[in-house]
Amino acid sequence: MRIVLDAMGGDHAPEAVVEGAVRAGRELDVELLLVGRPEAIEPELAKYDTTDLRLPIIPASQVVEMDEHPATAVRAKPDSSMVVGMKQVKEGDAQAFVSAGNSGGVLAAALFQLGRIQGIRRPALSSVWPTRHGRCFLLDGGANTDCKPEYLLQFALMGSVYAQRVMGIETPRVGIVSNGEEEGKGSVLVQEAYQLLKGSPLHFIGNVEGKDIFHGLADVVVTDGFTGNVIVKTSEGVAMMLMEVLKEEIKKHPLAMLGALLARPAFRAVAKVLDYREYGGGVLLGVNGVVIVAHGRSDAQAIASAVRVAKQAVEGEVVPTIQAGLAELAAN
Repeated sequence: MRIVLDAMGGDHAPEAVVEGAVRAGRELDVELLLVGRPEAIEPELAKYDTTDLRLPIIPASQVVEMDEHPATAVRAKPDSSMVVGMKQVKEGDAQAFVSAGNSGGVLAAALFQLGRIQGIRRPALSSVWPTRHGRCFLLDGGANTDCKPEYLLQFALMGSVYAQRVMGIETPRVGIVSNGEEEGKGSVLVQEAYQLLKGSPLHFIGNVEGKDIFHGLADVVVTDGFTGNVIVKTSEGVAMMLMEVLKEEIKKHPLAMLGALLARPAFRAVAKVLDYREYGGGVLLGVNGVVIVAHGRSDAQAIASAVRVAKQAVEGEVVPTIQAGLAELAAN
């Protein structure tokens, strides 16, 4: 399998990206195409023994910066690492694309180069989230701030496919985010999407409230991109705050420090569950190819995890299965 890695994308590129590529190359049976400025990538590769790895460099002279307008930058920079890398997937030279760069830029480059899966109205940014009893799949995480009911139905279909083919959930339970569990609750968008989901062949369980997401009530959680992004960012902030407050309070009390030493394995386990680096990145579902959007602050571990997610999505045949699912949805 060949996976394109945007070597210039992210707050810590190219250092973290190259290190993550080396880790992924050693752990996974993949060839990683490092796209970007050779003069920046080669010195980083020289830090490692890569004789047994497949890490070719694909030259790209331009970079879509984090603060640039996504669509404008992608159009103005045809030799950017994003555009050049996405073309590798479009032309069949690679099976997936991974970037920790400007997320809007990744979306724009994917739409311009790969296009949408036929029948999909809008792509959705999705991600795996920890729950009390395992994991759930949340979408949309921010690609579409304004949605129509039929978009949410398609998000649910794509999420169910991913949960089945990659997460191994035979019959994923689908829930829609609302401000109450009763059928009549929620905005006009939620109420109309509820009826579409209720009449679909998906395993729809109804409304889920914010607290229900982390209790694992649903395997696939569907919402509009505005709400989804607020959920994602709020959850990250709460998790970080809890860990920081816990550390500060333990340091204030000598007995608590002793207890913390004894409970260190449990603390490490909790930290791992809450660590975004373990989950790699969000899958851009709905475009005609496997595209992974990693967090902008990704370090080497997060990059390696994002490559793993890309590999799993390719192996799970997510794109062709979504195409088949659309046909089934249309038949109903």
